[in-house]
Amino acid sequence: MKKSPLLSIDAFGKTEEDVRVRTRTGGLITVSCIIITMLLLVSEWKQFSTIVTRPDLVVDRDRHLKLDLNLDVTFPSMPCNVLNLDILDDSGEFQINLLDSGFTKIRISPEGKELSKEKFQVGDKSSKQSFNEEGYCGPCYGALDQSKNDELPQDQKVCCQTCDDVRAAYGQKGWAFKDGKGVEQCEREGYVESINARIHEGCRVQGRAQLNRIQGTIHFGPGSSMRNIRGHFHDTSLYDAYPHLNFNHIINTLTFGEKPKDGDSELIGSASISPLDSRQVFPDRDTHFHEFSYFCKIIPTRFEFLDGKKVETTQFSATYHDRPLRGGRDEDHPNTVHSKGGVPGVFFNFEMSPLKVINKEQHATSWSGFLLNCITSIGGVLAVGTVIDKITYRAQKSIWGKKSS
Repeated sequence: MKKSPLLSIDAFGKTEEDVRVRTRTGGLITVSCIIITMLLLVSEWKQFSTIVTRPDLVVDRDRHLKLDLNLDVTFPSMPCNVLNLDILDDSGEFQINLLDSGFTKIRISPEGKELSKEKFQVGDKSSKQSFNEEGYCGPCYGALDQSKNDELPQDQKVCCQTCDDVRAAYGQKGWAFKDGKGVEQCEREGYVESINARIHEGCRVQGRAQLNRIQGTIHFGPGSSMRNIRGHFHDTSLYDAYPHLNFNHIINTLTFGEKPKDGDSELIGSASISPLDSRQVFPDRDTHFHEFSYFCKIIPTRFEFLDGKKVETTQFSATYHDRPLRGGRDEDHPNTVHSKGGVPGVFFNFEMSPLKVINKEQHATSWSGFLLNCITSIGGVLAVGTVIDKITYRAQKSIWGKKSS
């Protein structure tokens, strides 16, 4: 019978069955190899079943879109009708007096109990209705020029019909308004009585706003904010008159971007999405004239899950700093000198990263990697078992040969 040419390249030479030798040691080694192989295969399966999140860094191409701001902050020593919120950014866009639109303000008693809730939608008017008496033209108390009103028709007269009109006129002049006492519009609308009745309350602010994806500042401050040719400022006259007021605060929630749903939050985790949540700031000193600042570095982030779900949000880190507005040397660090001046309040200075992180859920190994690792494990164990078996067999033969001689 003609032999096949493949016989010359057979790397797996076979021995005849009758010359094979089976030993008890070889049986033990075989059982050990089987157990070790099974353990390795189980380990490979566990690794394959493990889900890991792998990050990928790309350039953020959504910088033209607005960024959602979600906040819930409590100020135990700031009444709602004195508290104000502004957002300013480097584009020159200013969102002022935001608490009068799109936010919920909850009055807090000195004991910490909720008293009432006021919810303002975007477009609502916080001002009281103007006095409807026919021919009425409210005085502006010198803040606006009304000297020529007698010569003008009714619809062209310079008038301050509401308390807010007078406050706005005072703001343009840079005058202190305080509680509006002596201003007939404010007395009529009950503004003066409301201010004095609530001056010892606190306030909880809940709501959302939209930010440009650039550098800017979110500012909780006292009194109405105004802008004129001299810049942006606050009427702090009422705040200055009551030393018990301060901006000690509790950050219940602060997130940038889309807020993950409850189910997604468990998968994503909140350590880097809302690192300031539940933070309480109550220094052991007088903080009436004090500034609290947070410097937030925001990174746009997308989470992609195995089931195809995608969640667009952000991660951010925050650095905290506070200083007294009176300036001078720091009480705890004598070598540190604080600058003097500024506005009391809480500032969140934010800066957007030009890069975006995409976190993808994946199996720890692919199917091909899993199969390759299984084959490698089996082959490796068999190869090592073969070597050990040969060594032990030769050692036994040598020992038995010496004994027989």
